[in-house]
Amino acid sequence: MGFGLRLCLMVLTASAATAAPAAGTRLVSCGAQACLLVTGERSLRDAPVSLNGHRVAVEGGRAWHLRLPMATLRAWSEPYARSLAITTGEGEAREVSLPIGLLGHTTDLAALEVRVR
Repeated sequence: MGFGLRLCLMVLTASAATAAPAAGTRLVSCGAQACLLVTGERSLRDAPVSLNGHRVAVEGGRAWHLRLPMATLRAWSEPYARSLAITTGEGEAREVSLPIGLLGHTTDLAALEVRVR
């Protein structure tokens, strides 16, 4: 193996190790209401986690998750927000995308008429 190839492999390995841990969101049901399932990773298992500046209690260790009620998410987010700011105690901050249209316009449908031809 040539020196250039070894150097490339070392750089790729080092950048993958220092990359920010992955985080994600998805809509789930929590009883009668909908919740946002937020998952992530942190360097230390006891490091605090904040969502949009609000400290939250999470389940798990270095790999953590929590269910956030939609009412709470709406109260903590700007109208029409497309992302959620996640900060861990080590100062690792990142923006995570929300499911498309989650905090967008809501329309109440009074009636729907379907006809078969």
